[in-house]
Amino acid sequence: MRALLTATTALLLAACAPAPAAPTAPTTLEPDVLETRPHDPRAFTQGLEIDDGVLYEGTGLEGRSSMRATDPETGRVAKFAKLPKDMFGEGITVAGDTIWQLTWRDGVAIKRDRATLAERGRVDYGGEGWGICHDGTRLIMSDGTNRLTFRDPATFAVRGDVGVTDDDGKPVEKLNELECVDGAVYANVWKTDHIVRIDPRTGKVTATVDLTGLLPAKDRADADVLNGIAAIPGTDEFLVTGKLWPAMFRVRFVTDGG
Repeated sequence: MRALLTATTALLLAACAPAPAAPTAPTTLEPDVLETRPHDPRAFTQGLEIDDGVLYEGTGLEGRSSMRATDPETGRVAKFAKLPKDMFGEGITVAGDTIWQLTWRDGVAIKRDRATLAERGRVDYGGEGWGICHDGTRLIMSDGTNRLTFRDPATFAVRGDVGVTDDDGKPVEKLNELECVDGAVYANVWKTDHIVRIDPRTGKVTATVDLTGLLPAKDRADADVLNGIAAIPGTDEFLVTGKLWPAMFRVRFVTDGG
């Protein structure tokens, strides 16, 4: 009898217990376009970042890769540094008085002086280099997979990594250009018009930004993929562009109708 009562009590408690909360699906965002600005249509954009009123841009392609300091309003280039002809430039980020610039398959991170863009050294790394950002304490780097690697901002030494997954736990591959903002990482997903917002503590995607149609169809013929995210300090706005795009867009990421 006692066993029966115990079993009955367990069933009653289970029936009365609250159901587990359903997982929260990532938010879907869209761009609220505030302004269209000029962008060099010859720039194969690989990295974009605003620091102290300067828009820094790293570009790619062998023989055409560069590091630029530009006016974020007009796109005018104030300083320019070329990479060696055999190097393919990738993502860039500012860390104090240093700019780190990745290369694609050359296995080299270039350390630059932020004021002059002059090269101050190089560090070797394994695998490919795609995107990079600085969250205030560490560098966060992508390599075209779903992995984000954490690195020391002074030495470039590896300090850990995390795999990025969607709401179903599936890997989110081809993470490209990165931007660190308020504890989150925004990442272009290569060959798509989407940006994902990532919690770097867990690797979970917390939002997807759909920028389909941002660049008008008439301008897409000679343009490549969406790539380039620069948070505008002191605001909730971003500059976004793409490889060989003739324009940059000042946007806010908002919910549908927001």
